[in-house]
Parts: sequence; C-alpha cells; structure tokens
Amino acid sequence: MTTADDAVDGGAEPGAPVWAVFGDLMAGLLGAFVLILVATLALQLDLATRLDDAVKQRQAEAQRRTALEQALAIPLAVLLKEGRVTLDNGRIGISSSLLFAFNSDQLEPEGRQLLQGLAQTLAPYLAARNEMLMVSGFTDDRGVRGGSRSFADNWELSAQRALTVTRALIDAGVPRSAVFAAAFGAEQPVAPNSSADGRALNRRVEITPTPRPVVNAVNAASAPAGR
Repeated sequence: MTTADDAVDGGAEPGAPVWAVFGDLMAGLLGAFVLILVATLALQLDLATRLDDAVKQRQAEAQRRTALEQALAIPLAVLLKEGRVTLDNGRIGISSSLLFAFNSDQLEPEGRQLLQGLAQTLAPYLAARNEMLMVSGFTDDRGVRGGSRSFADNWELSAQRALTVTRALIDAGVPRSAVFAAAFGAEQPVAPNSSADGRALNRRVEITPTPRPVVNAVNAASAPAGR
C-alpha cells in the first residue's frame, strides 16, 4: 500500500532534473553572449584599425602632393600661369600642343626642354621616396586624321606619345625602373569634346607620381626569370 509520504516523495523526484537542465541552458546562453560580445569587440577593433590606416594613408597622400607641388612651383611657374601645364592633386598635366605637332608623336624642341627641366626636379623627388612615375597619354574624341605618320586610332597615338615622353624623361635622368607609360586614348576627358577649347584640354599628357607596387617576396622568388 502506498502511504502519503511515499506519494509526496514520488511526486518530487521527477522535478529534480529540471534545475540541472535550466542551469545548463543558462550556461549556454551566457557562453553565447560572451562569444557574441567578443566577436563584436573584435569587429569594432578591426574597423577602428582600418579607419586609422585610411586616415594615415590620406594624410600621406596629402603630404606627398604638397611636397610635389612645392618642388615644381618654381620650375613650372610661368607655364602654370599660362595654363599650358596644370598641377592638380599630384598630377602634372601638359598640353599636347606644347609637346607635339598635330597628329605627331615627335617631341617639339620646347616640349623636350620642358621635360628635361621636369626630370631634374622629379629624379631627386623619386629618389627620396618609394614612388615611380606613370606617364599617361590622352586625346580628344576625334579620329586620327592625316599627319606625317599613320596611327591606327587614338589609342595608338596616345600610347606612342606616352612612350615618347617616357623615353625623354629617361634620357634626361629619370631611372628606367622609376617610370612607365599608359595610354587612355579619348577616355577620361577633363572637358567636353563639344568645343575646340575642350578638345584642346583633352589632348594632353599627364605625369603622376604613384607608390611602387608591393612585391611579395615568396612570389618574387618563385617567379620564372624574364627574358
């Protein structure tokens, strides 16, 4: 026969594991909360680090542009005033009319003299920094017409002009390893091509100091030797 005490004891036994389950649940929730908190703090730290790096990079870019503009202010003073050379955000823009005859990639005497003067300033500037020059050629949107040499299109004309300026800078003292050429043709105009003045502004060569690419030591060591 079951007594009253047995009934009480029998009813209490099934409830005992509930507290253990509840404790395990709370411990799990606490652990998950801690993990989420740690992950959030790590994300915030990473974002703060990236933001700090971005700010430092912008400051370095501003200092680089300021140093370049100060170095070129006197050599280019007259041409900057005449508008035949521009200096904007570290980019040296030179009107094609100052460098080349119409539809030509051969340097005019005045253009060669200008590049020689630039090289005398840019060579020591690059030597003091881990930078190199990108020489970019641009044209207006009108197709190549006539001239003493035949070019397939504006891309080829801009490429040949960029190469000519690159070689002139090298001849004037800029190290070969510190300069390279790029061609943009009629892309990236700085003015509308709807007027003669706008097209004249778009026919240009730009010289831009840029940071040297970072070379991975492992990849450099494993890369095949060039010919």
